[in-house]
Amino acid sequence: MAKASERHRHDVVVVGAGIAGLYAALKASEHYDTAVISKVYPTRSHSGAAQGGCAGSLGNMQEDSWQWHLYDTVRGSDFLGDQDAQEILVREAVPVMYEMEHLGVPFSRTPEGKIAQRPFGGHYSDFGKGPISRACYAADRTGHAQLHTLYEQCVKHGVRFYNEFYAVQLIMKDGTCLGVVAWDITHGGLHIFHTKATFFATGGYGRAWRVTTNAHANTGDGVSLILRAGFPLEDMEFVQFHPTGIYPHGMLVSEAARGEGGYLLNAEGKRFMENYAPAKMELAPRDVVSRAEQTEIDEGRGIDGKPFLHCDLRHLGADRIRAVLPQIHELALKFCGIDCTKVPIPIQPSAHYSMGGIPTRVDTQVVSDEKATPVPGLFAAGECACVSVHGANRLGTNSTLECAVYGRRGGLAVVDYLRKNPGEPLELPDQPDALACEEMSRLFSKSNGGDSAAKLREALQDGMQKRCGIYRNENDLQAQLTEVRSLRDQFQKLRVSDMTAKCNTELIEALELGHLLDFSVTIVAGALARRECRGAHWRKDRPGRNDKDWLKHTFSWLDQKGDIRLAYRPVTITRHQPEERKY
Repeated sequence: MAKASERHRHDVVVVGAGIAGLYAALKASEHYDTAVISKVYPTRSHSGAAQGGCAGSLGNMQEDSWQWHLYDTVRGSDFLGDQDAQEILVREAVPVMYEMEHLGVPFSRTPEGKIAQRPFGGHYSDFGKGPISRACYAADRTGHAQLHTLYEQCVKHGVRFYNEFYAVQLIMKDGTCLGVVAWDITHGGLHIFHTKATFFATGGYGRAWRVTTNAHANTGDGVSLILRAGFPLEDMEFVQFHPTGIYPHGMLVSEAARGEGGYLLNAEGKRFMENYAPAKMELAPRDVVSRAEQTEIDEGRGIDGKPFLHCDLRHLGADRIRAVLPQIHELALKFCGIDCTKVPIPIQPSAHYSMGGIPTRVDTQVVSDEKATPVPGLFAAGECACVSVHGANRLGTNSTLECAVYGRRGGLAVVDYLRKNPGEPLELPDQPDALACEEMSRLFSKSNGGDSAAKLREALQDGMQKRCGIYRNENDLQAQLTEVRSLRDQFQKLRVSDMTAKCNTELIEALELGHLLDFSVTIVAGALARRECRGAHWRKDRPGRNDKDWLKHTFSWLDQKGDIRLAYRPVTITRHQPEERKY
């Protein structure tokens, strides 16, 4: 562990190889030497798990407009989204979909050869009046298709990939970001990446909960590194639960299953959504559907008295299911042992998506406070970022859209930043990897350690599931805040038993745990402070949305002692004033 860190120089370093990161890298590489650092092999990034589609008002199936898409996005966000950022999202959706098509994304097609589109929850025609097909899709493997296409294009354009490198520290000097420090997972050792522009696209953090649709790698590494560098996170209390995760582990059953006409049934065999959203039924926004499901389960109408319900596709017919939902059919066979053409799929709400994250401007530049002061050299996009297009609740298929639109915008913004700041980057500070070395030395210390990473992680996930899930209250949140702080103290005693450097999965799990614990404090503290119900944040002890006091974004800082400082910023409202949400 005493080995000196290897050093690398690139104009641009992108951390994360999902849709947002690869699109940013592709655009930056057209003008500058660009590298991508990825914790996993790029085509294993979690964007590949996105199934159902990518929103865009192409109007290939029926009349549509970006104004309708904007209204749905604003309303779906429970009016906490910034409408300037949301307008950029929906306006640029159409040209970005066509650019992705021309890059080679194999979208499903209409009989006329146009990009096929399907309905999705929260998306409607004519300002919320009727159903609409807006989600561009490639069967139920849309994210997979986009991810592979962008990776191929990056390889074609000479992007340098550092695969299985794990970012562990941000390098800052005089308020400017100069790169990152990363651990080589395969061979061991720290590497310093010295760069003029650093772009974070590190994905979400659903692994803080026990039941989640997220991959094991989704441990919030990017947001934690931002906190450790002294910068805030935004709106971390808003975490979406997807209505259809396979029981009991949570693997995703795409909303495309309901977009194609699937039913949600309780133990009585009834389509219970008629009691919660009679006009939109299963295609109400995800926060509405997830709360309805949890209520059914809590009131004893789960299947056979257990905490799950049914997603029924049988009436669609085997041919239709195999044509447009082949992956869902395969997942049900592999993880449930059932044929969903004949038997309903057991489902439950599962932690799915992070609306909050690293605060950025609409050009993706990271900001250091609620006044939007930019951090030179640092950019972010995708699920790890919060430009606030999703507000308090994300609509289905707006996530891959955000990754594409803002990943692309971010790459172009990096090019513009470097053109305005020519020349060599600042010299690195003395010992730029000091914090990373300190953490590695502690974890590899031969002194007696405390509990294992697995035990602490299990305690965190169980606590978040029970006390900071779909429904919340002050007592539970206060207890969970105390619990997370205690777990962070215990983490400081953690040591790894495997003292080797190469392929040390015990070390990686320990580092991931530290990141999980860091940002989880901000989630719980933000939820405890926000005394209202809005979108995915639902306080049973504080009923009703409170626009007078809480129509604002939460900014949270974490100090070395684990104490949280909160500040707030007003929501940007341009076209649509807050109104009651009825579905």
